[in-house]
Amino acid sequence: MMDILQLEGVSKHFGSLQVLREVTFSVPEGSIFGLIGKNGAGKTTLMKLVLGFLRADAGEIRVCGEPVRYGNARTNRLIGYLPDVPAFYGYMTPVEYLRFCGQIAGMPPARIREHSKELLELVGLGSVNRKIRGFSRGMKQRLGIAQALLGEPHLLICDEPTSALDPVGRKEILDILSLAGKQTAVLFSTHVLSDVERICDRIAVLDDGKIALQGPLEEIRGCHRQDAVRIQLFDAPPDGFFDLFRQMPFVSAVSAEEDTVTLRLADAKQDGANVLNFLLREQLPILKYEVLEPTLEDVFMEAVQ
Repeated sequence: MMDILQLEGVSKHFGSLQVLREVTFSVPEGSIFGLIGKNGAGKTTLMKLVLGFLRADAGEIRVCGEPVRYGNARTNRLIGYLPDVPAFYGYMTPVEYLRFCGQIAGMPPARIREHSKELLELVGLGSVNRKIRGFSRGMKQRLGIAQALLGEPHLLICDEPTSALDPVGRKEILDILSLAGKQTAVLFSTHVLSDVERICDRIAVLDDGKIALQGPLEEIRGCHRQDAVRIQLFDAPPDGFFDLFRQMPFVSAVSAEEDTVTLRLADAKQDGANVLNFLLREQLPILKYEVLEPTLEDVFMEAVQ
């Protein structure tokens, strides 16, 4: 599988402030890559370096194998970019705006018409024919994605694409990015961890200008698996009931509260079956039984501590 984007040892400082420190990661083709970090972690600076808007102090950036050059980034023909706050000519309609962008890019008129129609349908603006000045924030984000995809890029870069959106708008943008990921590699930065869990297959955690953690999301989750289960009963158990779990040799820790108990086990699959058999023998009805999987928030907090 080809790497669409490669960063090797990329560093950047502004005066005495070191913003990025030897950042190395790659975005394979066909992937949706989440760049996670707190506000001020260096995410936007990194994206500007990829686009050639800033000069790196050290390291190398390649897009589809071609080096990125500051101020003369020929690689931008391979990239679609959605900034955190996209700007438009408010007097245009979506169709007029995409036609204008296509003409600037030198696309054939027939291709502009055809692809604009496809993209506006993709982002849910196919039937919208009013001026952009009256668009909501979510509608502008959707139009921005359509514009970024107009040149059929190999890499789509989105900087905080769901920031300041309500839950409905956030879901719409994530659904669109998920669909776009079937056509192009996607790199998007965010500090909203639930967005990453929803659509990303690979992540990198940027902390204080350094990559603190990176890799396939499921692989990272697997490395942080807890082997713990949480059990909720229909009714509060008799006094001393939860103490019975502490006597089990495969239970390393017990946390109990009212009708719920959390058990740390040696092996959640094998020992969990023993726990269920015990509950059946005691004839206690179970309301909920769940194997605790690490959340991305757990992983993130561990990486940045």
